[in-house]
Amino acid sequence: QVQLVESGGGLVQPGGSLRLSCAASGMRFSIYHLAWYRQAPGNEREWVAGINSGGTTNYADSVKGRFTISRDKVKNTLYLQMNSLKPEDTAVYYCKAAAVQDYWGQGTQVTVSS
Repeated sequence: QVQLVESGGGLVQPGGSLRLSCAASGMRFSIYHLAWYRQAPGNEREWVAGINSGGTTNYADSVKGRFTISRDKVKNTLYLQMNSLKPEDTAVYYCKAAAVQDYWGQGTQVTVSS
């Protein structure tokens, strides 16, 4: 049974940092395209960053230069390092693993506020 569990969210002041984790089980982590999405209240879920099976990374323009996506194949864990956080980064963050079908985590809340 495939399972993705996010952690690391919380309340942080503008300009601060957080690192999100997404622990995967029941899957061969390295063959999946992995991504982070986020959804703010009243908004549609939007793609934030992705890393493919070859290790190539891509970012939404809104987070480029501030966020870094990475993965640990041994730990079967996906990460999102978020620096220079802004209030508009406030959202529930989800990880996604895509291959033949998509798998989603349950989400972790990130709130950026003073």
